[in-house]
Amino acid sequence: MPEQNKPFVVTDRRKFTLDGTPREDADPSPEKEKRVDAPPASEPVPTSVSAPQPELVPEPTPDTAPELEEPQPPPSPTAEQNEQARIAYEMTADRLETAIRAANPGMDHPPAMNFDQLVQSLYMTAIMQMGGATPEGQQPQVDILGARQSVDMLAVLAEKTKGNLTSEETRLIEGALFEVRMAFLEITQALARSAAAKATGGKPGPLGPSIVR
Repeated sequence: MPEQNKPFVVTDRRKFTLDGTPREDADPSPEKEKRVDAPPASEPVPTSVSAPQPELVPEPTPDTAPELEEPQPPPSPTAEQNEQARIAYEMTADRLETAIRAANPGMDHPPAMNFDQLVQSLYMTAIMQMGGATPEGQQPQVDILGARQSVDMLAVLAEKTKGNLTSEETRLIEGALFEVRMAFLEITQALARSAAAKATGGKPGPLGPSIVR
C-alpha cells in the first residue's frame, strides 16, 4: 500500500475511563517521569575577608575604677644616716671656712650658730624687708609680703619652742616678735596714708615708704 494511503492509528493512552475505572487495554507500565536533579549546591564563596575585630575593653566606671592611692612620703633616714650626713657636712664646712680665711687674712671668725643667732637673723630679715635698713634721706623700699612671712616664721619658731627655752631665750624671742609686729603695723599704716593721699590728689611725704612687692 502506498505510504500516503496508510490508515491513521490512534492510541488511547488514558489509564482510566470517564467513570474513573481502570481501562483494560491501558498500558500497565506507568510513564517514567523525567527527573532533573538539581545541581549540588556549591559552598558560598566569601566575597571579602574581614579583619579580626580587636577585643573591646570596657571603660572603667566610677564604681569599678581603681582608687588612686595617695603618694606616701619618703621614709625617714635612719639615725646612722643622719650621723654620717652631719659629720660629712661639718668636715666640708670646716674645709671651706679654712680656705676662705686663708684667702682673706685677718678675717673675723663667724659666730657659732645658736638659738640667739637664729632669732636675730629672722628679726633683722623682717626689719630690712620693711625698709628699716634704708640709708637716711632715701625713700624706704618695702617688701610687705616678704616681711609678713618673716614675722610669721618668727611666730612659728616661738610656738614650736615653747616650754623648751631658757628664761633668757624666751625674753629674746618674745621681744623680737613684739618689735617686728609693731613695725609691721606702723609700716602698713604709713602705706595706707600714702595711698589715701594719692587718691585725694595730695602728695605723700618725701620719705614715705614705697611698696616693691
